[in-house]
Amino acid sequence: MQVERTNTGDLVVNALPDGSKVIVDSRNDKVFALNATAGAAWDACSSTTTLSEVTANMKRTLNTGVTEDLAEQAILSLQTQNLVTASGASAGTSRRQVLATLGAIALPLVVSMTMSDQKAYAGGAMSQSTSYDRPGPVVSRNNGPSY
Repeated sequence: MQVERTNTGDLVVNALPDGSKVIVDSRNDKVFALNATAGAAWDACSSTTTLSEVTANMKRTLNTGVTEDLAEQAILSLQTQNLVTASGASAGTSRRQVLATLGAIALPLVVSMTMSDQKAYAGGAMSQSTSYDRPGPVVSRNNGPSY
């Protein structure tokens, strides 16, 4: 299987400390969130590569027992979102079979939404937060006797 990234010129990638990534595709108006497993696969595809090379790179990055089946699931998740292209893909192992063989490794997860959806969600979250710019209610207290 040959794997390579797509649309690399139109993507802004933000790496987070836990290995996850946020990728903004301004051309297609989408935002992608990749967990650490999918992020390791994304990093492994920085140039045209093979599934075995992706697996080896993911093992080095994640310091865990990454299998070729897990790497393939990660590639397929990225391919579903049009972040990579893969040629000569094998029938592969089902997601259920990969789940059964994993221990502490998280399955690759790629979530996407349009930028307008993301802005609407962020705006809704901001309206629910406490604002320190608005004055609070004035509370007066009479602590002693009036003379």
